[in-house]
Amino acid sequence: MHEKRAWRVSGYMALLLSVIAFVGGLYLVIAEASSDVSSVAVIIVGLVLVLLAVIMLSAIVIVQPNEAKVVTFFGTYMGTITESGLWMVFPFTVKSKVSLKVRNFNSQKLKVNDAEGNPIEIGAVIVFKVTDTAKASFDVDEYETFVEIQSETAIRHIAANYPYDIFDDPNVVTLRGNADEVASEMTKELQNRLEVAGVQVLETRLTHLAYAPEIASAMLQRQQAIAIVASRQKVVEGAVGMVDMALRQLEANGVELDTERRAAMVNNLMVAIVSDRSATPVINTGTLYG
Repeated sequence: MHEKRAWRVSGYMALLLSVIAFVGGLYLVIAEASSDVSSVAVIIVGLVLVLLAVIMLSAIVIVQPNEAKVVTFFGTYMGTITESGLWMVFPFTVKSKVSLKVRNFNSQKLKVNDAEGNPIEIGAVIVFKVTDTAKASFDVDEYETFVEIQSETAIRHIAANYPYDIFDDPNVVTLRGNADEVASEMTKELQNRLEVAGVQVLETRLTHLAYAPEIASAMLQRQQAIAIVASRQKVVEGAVGMVDMALRQLEANGVELDTERRAAMVNNLMVAIVSDRSATPVINTGTLYG
C-alpha cells in the first residue's frame, strides 16, 4: 500500500454553506411550525437542510502544519491530506492523525557481545520521520513501537559485527575508532528494516559505548599495558637514533673507538636514554681493560 492524495475541497466554503443551510433549515422549521397554516413540504425541506448541514460539518477536518490526516471510508483507504488548513472530505469518513515531524528515538543501553565476544554496553539515537502515511498506518501495527524494536535490533546486529577495539591492526573498523563508519552502516541497515513502515531514517549516532562492568577493569589494564609497550617502542627507536648520531659525530671529530669501547658507549647511552629514572654517573678511575 502506498500513500495517495485524498479528495478534498476548501473547508471554509463548506463551513459557510453548512452554516447557511443549518440556519436556513432551522428558520423554515420554526417559521412553519409557528404559523397558523403550516406546510409539511416546507418543514421537510428545512429538516433536510439541517441534516445536510450536519453531514457537511462532519466532513470538515483541520490539518495542522507537519501533520497528515489519513482518510478511510468504511474500511477503505481513500487517501491522505498532507496540506495544512481547513478541508472538507467525504462524509462519514474516519480521519486518523499521523505526525510528519522529525523525531528522535533514544535507545536504552543495550548489553551485547562484540565481534570478539567481549560484552559491551551500547546505545544510539535514531532521527526519523514518516514519509508514507499509508504504510505507517496500515502495513505495521503502531509504527512508533515498530521503529523502537527494529532500532534496538539493528544496534545489536551492528555491534555484533564489529570489535570494540583492535590494537594490533589499525586498518580494522572498530566501534570505538570508527564511529562515523559504524553509524553510516547502522543507518543503511535500519533504513532497510523500516522501509515497510514508510519511515525515513535521517541520522543515527552512538550515544553510549563502553565495556561491560564485569570486564571493564581487565580491559583497562590491557589498554594501559599496550600504551606502555607502544611508548617504550618509541623511546627505544629514538634512543637508537640518538646513539647512532653520537657515534657518527665522534667519528667525524676524529675520535676513533675500537669495537669494545664502542659497545660500552652504546650500552651506557642506551641505559641513560631508555631508563625511566635519572641516570647515576659512575666515574671509572681505571681503564676499560684493566
